[in-house]
Amino acid sequence: MSNEPRLKIKYREEIASKLKDQLALENVMEVPTLSKIVLNMGLGEAVQNKKAIDEAVEELGLIAGQKPRVNRARKSIANFKVREGMPIGVSVTLRGARMWEFFDRLISVAIPRVRDFRGLNPRAFDGRGNYSVGASEQLIFPEIDFDSVSETRGMNITIVTTAIDDAGGKALLDAFGFPFRKAEAQV
Repeated sequence: MSNEPRLKIKYREEIASKLKDQLALENVMEVPTLSKIVLNMGLGEAVQNKKAIDEAVEELGLIAGQKPRVNRARKSIANFKVREGMPIGVSVTLRGARMWEFFDRLISVAIPRVRDFRGLNPRAFDGRGNYSVGASEQLIFPEIDFDSVSETRGMNITIVTTAIDDAGGKALLDAFGFPFRKAEAQV
């Protein structure tokens, strides 16, 4: 039994060759793949509630499997009562095996747990093949204990690929079975 992540094996054995043919690429090194996944939780309430940062670090650590870094304000903004250096968010960057494992859990466990799910926006690409999606609550991940959560917090999930354009990025995510919203029929 290999310790290699399930989706990485599937990518190497099935998806890469299909993508090479589908995108009409000449070299196998041109085939897009996952580069990294960035999870980010912005915490506006951390200005008043100092405990929010600790809770977010713990929850994001459980979700990602590694300790997140605390993001601090770069400059003071008086209207938001933010001073330079105050903690205002947490983020974590996943690479390698952790990235593949998280991507597997995102597709097969977390996204199906979203209430009233109708698919993800297929136009949320950035022009360079990277995809960003927002999760409205951290409870979609099974690692989070529902009873221990004091407040639901949303997060941004950015999937960075090696694709050079949005078509390559979308083809890669489609090959993994990413649940994009289908186009509605015109009436």
